[in-house]
Amino acid sequence: MDDNNGCILALAGGVGGAKLVAGLAGALENQPDAPSLKVVVNTGDDFEHLGLHIAPDLDSVTYALADLNDIERGWGMRGETWQFMQALERLGGETWFSLGDQDLATHVERTRLLNGGETLSQATAHLTRALDIGVDVAPMSDTPVRTIVHTDVGALAFQHYFVREQCRPAVSHFEFVGAEAASPSPLLDETLSRTDLRAVIICPSNPFISIDPMLAMPGVKARLASARAPILAVSPIIGADAVKGPAAKMLSELGYEVSAAGIYAHYDGLLDGFVVDRVDERLVTQMAPAPLRAVKTLMKSAADRTRLAQTVLDWCDELRC
Repeated sequence: MDDNNGCILALAGGVGGAKLVAGLAGALENQPDAPSLKVVVNTGDDFEHLGLHIAPDLDSVTYALADLNDIERGWGMRGETWQFMQALERLGGETWFSLGDQDLATHVERTRLLNGGETLSQATAHLTRALDIGVDVAPMSDTPVRTIVHTDVGALAFQHYFVREQCRPAVSHFEFVGAEAASPSPLLDETLSRTDLRAVIICPSNPFISIDPMLAMPGVKARLASARAPILAVSPIIGADAVKGPAAKMLSELGYEVSAAGIYAHYDGLLDGFVVDRVDERLVTQMAPAPLRAVKTLMKSAADRTRLAQTVLDWCDELRC
């Protein structure tokens, strides 16, 4: 992929986002004169745990691009072992958030780099280079932004809601602490400023917890809306269910229709194109003139990821014409 041929910006978080990012990289890799791929990842899920900086969404994207991700479990590395967690449990330590032995090395190295004065962008670049990833991957900001989930049992830090409480509490709203003072990471800022930006692809990530933290930073949503490049999103909802995670539950609790239509409504005019699954083909007619296309969006294999990515890229090219 060559920067001289323009670039594509992918906004991602979670398992679905990581899968499509891997598909985009695969689809572009062997194309002549392909644009470069810039991947910006949600960091609202990041937190400090056991003295380490944990960045779940960055790691999901990184492991997927390095072909190290555990497809069955949906997070972490495949072939993982758990001796560290077993030893920690014997010592009476906190075990509600599982850290595999291989995964732990990522967190230790990231924390060492951050403590040595590197930014999160620099630490991420170090880790992706070490894993021989040929795509630019960066956090949404080098300034901490932390997602707080306001629920019927009070305000919860995101990982406490998501992992410790298993998404059981009912959600009323979200707060992105630090977003008002955060600046886009250098990669996000530079990419949004490029005149040769060819498309913005919002991956099939939960909009409330993976994409909204990015849009909450001052100026980001306005810069996206004013970009000449088309903005296309893929729905994380198929039928009335999320492929993975609490997106459907959140749609219901926040008063949206529990469908791809609810996701589209949440983006509130930002999108030039919206991809839904064939299961939701009826929405293409029902929501006209909204720019919808129905294709197979479920990504069970590498071939599925690449096929969906190519479909999205082709539509981006059409929208640019």
